[in-house]
Amino acid sequence: MDFSGLNQSSQTDRILVVDDSPDNLFLVQTILEEEGYEINLAEDGRSALAQIEQSPPELVLLDVMMPEIDGFEVTRHIRKQKNLPFIPILLITAYDQPSVVQGLDTGADDFIRKPVEVDELLARVRSLLRLKHSVDERDAIARQREDFVSRLTHDLRTPLVAADRMLMLFQQGALGDLSEPMQEAMTTMARSNRNLLAMVNTLLEVYRYEAGRKNLCFSSVDLMEVVAEVVEELYPLAQEKGLALNYKPDPEVNSKVMGDRLELYRTFTNLVGNAIKFTDKGNVDVRLRNICDPHNPDITWVIIEVEDTGPGISPEDQAMLFERFRQGSHKRSGSGLGLHLSRRIATAHQGTLEVKSELDHGSLFIVQLPAQQKVAAKG
Repeated sequence: MDFSGLNQSSQTDRILVVDDSPDNLFLVQTILEEEGYEINLAEDGRSALAQIEQSPPELVLLDVMMPEIDGFEVTRHIRKQKNLPFIPILLITAYDQPSVVQGLDTGADDFIRKPVEVDELLARVRSLLRLKHSVDERDAIARQREDFVSRLTHDLRTPLVAADRMLMLFQQGALGDLSEPMQEAMTTMARSNRNLLAMVNTLLEVYRYEAGRKNLCFSSVDLMEVVAEVVEELYPLAQEKGLALNYKPDPEVNSKVMGDRLELYRTFTNLVGNAIKFTDKGNVDVRLRNICDPHNPDITWVIIEVEDTGPGISPEDQAMLFERFRQGSHKRSGSGLGLHLSRRIATAHQGTLEVKSELDHGSLFIVQLPAQQKVAAKG
């Protein structure tokens, strides 16, 4: 990766000065332009927000006391806009200590009192611009790293898929008969290659979600059918371990949701597969039911529960269970990506994924998704 130039500003820092007093605007503009900064002006909060939305500056100097929309409200509005880059906010106030506290609590980064001292103003501006450049550099490095990993992961799939096809030909005898030891070796190699391919595919999906490049195809999905397919596919794995895999949907459940069927299938495959993987004896129960939203009786949720009789998860592991690359302390811990991706998928469907567990008492994973509202029949 080439990180050269990240710490060098390619253009003059642009500062937006917001004040309802033309005299104050002229004064601050004169001081900052003499230092080589590019200055934009706004005489009220509304026009300031319009300028920021159209072309975000590197820094905002914001008067607290303004008509209609004061500096506190402008600050709150800026911090609520998740699509904006980080913009430091320097409040200019003639007020006392409580107003400074309020400004910092609403999201401002620093403050300066009126009447403004030139040296202090310039020092605070330089300090906040250093902070801005540092954050921008960090974000640029993170984006390049994610792009690098995404490309690397994508490129890794090609040889892994080719190897999978070749190993399959060997196992099928298309390239000649194999001795029994060779068959066993090929089986092990094929299994390891498939596991690696699955890990690479999961990593690629994680980065697609995190980079905002994942396109979901939403349609009406019947979760009762999706979960039934997952249980049917994974049933042989449970049988091999002597586990009972039970599917218990509520007969009256409204299991229709708006979602991406493939991604939901991926989520439940991961959850049920994990339950089987980490349970050595007993059973895995999968339940499907509805609950009403306690705050809005018109909203119904579909609840999918996957409960096992495995070793359970410690509180320490639960705290970081859904973080990327965070593996549990269990000896069979995986890549640390599956649960992270599953929660990402649930969140993308306006739902949640939570866990309840105690050591030696199994684990319960709970997916909650908004049910598709039934259309009342016309009389």
